[in-house]
Amino acid sequence: MDNRAEVREFLTSRRAKLTPDDVGIPGGSNRRVPGLRRNEVATLAGVSIEYYAKIERGQIAGASESVLHAIAQALQLDDAEREHLFDLARAAGQTPPRSRRKPGTPASVRSGMELMLDAITGGAAMVRNGRMDILAVNALGRALQTEVFESPGDGNLARYAFLDPRARDFHPNWEKAADITVGILRTEAGRDPYDRGLQDLVGELCTRSDDFRVRWGAHNVRQHGAGNKHFTHPIVGALELSYEDMQFVQHPGLTLLIYVPQTGSESEERFRLLASWQATNDVAASATPGIDAYTARRKD
Repeated sequence: MDNRAEVREFLTSRRAKLTPDDVGIPGGSNRRVPGLRRNEVATLAGVSIEYYAKIERGQIAGASESVLHAIAQALQLDDAEREHLFDLARAAGQTPPRSRRKPGTPASVRSGMELMLDAITGGAAMVRNGRMDILAVNALGRALQTEVFESPGDGNLARYAFLDPRARDFHPNWEKAADITVGILRTEAGRDPYDRGLQDLVGELCTRSDDFRVRWGAHNVRQHGAGNKHFTHPIVGALELSYEDMQFVQHPGLTLLIYVPQTGSESEERFRLLASWQATNDVAASATPGIDAYTARRKD
């Protein structure tokens, strides 16, 4: 991805979101651009208009932390946007790697991670990378995300969200889920702009999904942490689950996700049904080599 273009479009989009009233300066009536002007951002950040214009054009390499912090404050960036700005600045000083994938963005997980996931029996657990490929999953996680592993998702959460019509039923608030998905990918693009797999995925989704392309152009970023999510599972119905999102220190870009229902809730009972369904499905699949029991059931 073109780092200069990413910097330019990100800063321009953040500037366009603010009004003079937002930052406490006189607005005036003769304004030809949405949001703040460049000179207004420069004044708020305490830098010259020439220097800020240079940065907004994408020439961010070498900008000091203090300048980046000042620009972030002037543009009222949230934590995710601030970190994204610093990621873009760090990437501007990098030399593009010759290999297709950086060592810090693994395509698989260690066997120890898989054992750890298998030991989690009360929740749906999975490890994904920044491209939102599910690299490892426990039994309940596979049961929860069963449609993701079928075509066209093929194990990728973003591809499932935008290319599989069933995702709009699985996510009751699909619009929000779609926004979050693109925000996560945008964040990863800033962190690792030379990930060829990510570039290919974004290109595919921009080509095949208008919903994705519009969201990608908005340059919104997202830090995924913790909260509650609602799903409508094709087998057990409505689920309300709490989730935690944890990063692996030794493997930047890898994330452990765990979903659990509240104790005593209807979702907990449905989660038990989901576990039972998955166990039955696994037995049926092992008894009939080469045939996926869930796929066969869906075709009936």
